[in-house]
Amino acid sequence: MGEAILVTGGAGYIGSHVCKALAQAGFLPITYDNLSTGHAYAVKWGPFVQADLADVAVLRQTFEKFRPKAVLHFAASALVIESICDPGKYYRNNLTSSIALLEAMRDFQVPYLIFSSTCATYGQPQYFPLNEAHPQLPINPYGKSKLMVEEMIKDFETAHGICSGILRYFNIAGADLETEIGENHEPETHIVPNVIQAALGLKEEVVVYGTDFPSPDGSAVRDYIHVVDLAHAHVAALKTLLESKKSFCVNLGTGHGFSVLEVIDAVQTFCGKEINVKLLMKREGEPSHLTADYSLAKKLLGWQPTLGLPEMIASAWKWHKFLLEHEPLLRAALDRMKE
Repeated sequence: MGEAILVTGGAGYIGSHVCKALAQAGFLPITYDNLSTGHAYAVKWGPFVQADLADVAVLRQTFEKFRPKAVLHFAASALVIESICDPGKYYRNNLTSSIALLEAMRDFQVPYLIFSSTCATYGQPQYFPLNEAHPQLPINPYGKSKLMVEEMIKDFETAHGICSGILRYFNIAGADLETEIGENHEPETHIVPNVIQAALGLKEEVVVYGTDFPSPDGSAVRDYIHVVDLAHAHVAALKTLLESKKSFCVNLGTGHGFSVLEVIDAVQTFCGKEINVKLLMKREGEPSHLTADYSLAKKLLGWQPTLGLPEMIASAWKWHKFLLEHEPLLRAALDRMKE
C-alpha cells in the first residue's frame, strides 16, 4: 500500500480525477468530502470520509487514523457569479475550512500541501499570457478568497514549516479518458458540458454572456486545460514538493485561448447538432481574456499539457452520454448501500 495522501474535495470533478492519478502513481488517496457538490460514486481509489472540514473532530480523527504524508486541498466553493451575490458563503467555506485544515496539519506535523488555487486571483489581465509575476488583484470574492488562502498558507510556512505547491488553474474541461468519472455539476456553469447537454436535449439553449469583448468574435477568451492533464500536474507537483521540500507557485494552462463562441462551434461540429445560443450582456467580475504562461510549471514540475480541445470535447461527450444512461442506476446503488 502506498503512502496516504489526504484529498479534501476528492469526490468532486477535479479531486476525483486527481485521486485516480495518485493511485496510478502508487499513492493511497484518502477522500475527505461533504458531498455538497461531489459524488460518492466518484470515490473509487481509496478510503472515503464523508464530512465537512468545519467538523474539526472528524478532521482530526482522519489525520489520526490515516497519518497522511501530504494534503491536496480542493474543497471550496468555486462559482464566480455566486461569490458576488453571496460573498459570505465564499469567505466562510474557503477561508474558515482552510484554517481548520492548516491547523490540523500543524498539530499532526504534516508538512506538505498542494493547494488548488485559480487564475481568478490575478483579476483583470494587465498583459497575457499571464505568468506568476502578474499582480494579484482579484475582482470577485471567489478570487479574493483564494488569494487569502494563499497568503494564509505562506504564513503557516513561516510559523510552522508547512511547504506548499500553489497551483493556479485556468479553465478545466473534459473527462476521464476511460469514462470512469467526469464533470457533473448542478447547476452546470461550464461551457463545454452546457453545450453537450443542449446537444443531448437536456437543455433548450446555451447562454453566452458578453459579445462586446475585445476578441475576434466579441466573446470572452479562455485557456482550457484537460482535466486529465491537470490531474497529472498535481501528481508531478506532489512529487516535486516531497523531493525538494521547497514551496512553489505555478500556473496550469495550455497557453492557447479559445473564445466562448469558438468552443460552442467546436462542440456543435463534433456532435453534429446545432443548438440554440442566447446572447446576453456580459456579467460583472469577468475578464475578457485569460491565457496562461505555464513555462514555470514545465521547468519546475517537468509537466506540460498533452491533450487539446478536441480531446476535451470527445471525452466530455462520451462521459455525458454515459451519465445520461447510467446516473439513475448509480444513485440507486448508492441508496441501497445506505440502507
